[in-house]
Amino acid sequence: MAHEGKRIRAAREGIDPTKLYGIAEAIAMVKAKANAKFDETVEVSMNLGVDPRHADQMVRGVCNLPNGSGRTVRVAVFARGAKADDARAAGADIVGAEDLLEIVQGGKIEFDRCIATPDMMPLVGRLGKVLGPRGLMPNPKVGTVTMDVKSAVAGAKGGSVEFRVEKAGIVHAGIGKVSFDEAKLVENIKAFADAVAKAKPAGSKGTYIQRIAVTSTMGPGVKVEPGSVLGA
Repeated sequence: MAHEGKRIRAAREGIDPTKLYGIAEAIAMVKAKANAKFDETVEVSMNLGVDPRHADQMVRGVCNLPNGSGRTVRVAVFARGAKADDARAAGADIVGAEDLLEIVQGGKIEFDRCIATPDMMPLVGRLGKVLGPRGLMPNPKVGTVTMDVKSAVAGAKGGSVEFRVEKAGIVHAGIGKVSFDEAKLVENIKAFADAVAKAKPAGSKGTYIQRIAVTSTMGPGVKVEPGSVLGA
């Protein structure tokens, strides 16, 4: 544990926990402090002025990261006939209907994103208790219930990220890898912040985006000056 504490102290060295950094400087620090033996994910978290317990303060949406997420996303699609063919052609990993329902009910969930055509939702609805807690339930608000399965699969594979505010009013997402160029990470974060800003609910009062921080999977957090992200 002493070694772990020393590693964390060393990682935090040079980061002022009371200071708000410009986004470019914050990203440079996160990249410099990412010393794991794998390509860490760069994550952004935003504290929002909302109480998601109220329906009119729920924040949810999807953002297409201009430079991709760097993740390999496994996509499942509930569709039949021509739409199932479209999904396969677009690169979906698993495509099916009742057969896919049985696989998921059996506890085999080997995918990170689930897409469905609208006509399949009565079937998919039966998986609410399985998919819901994992954040995998298809939803028209984030484009995962759609007839345009080709675009939805391409978006998921190309780096679209879904976001949903949590109980404490925090929304977070992985927006790239530390191996990405700083400029590309900054561009991705600005795109994500813009998507969250556009998803501002009617019930939000006062300052909507209150705090922003960036970190890598194993690295320390760096607080960000919101204006450097939102002012673009």
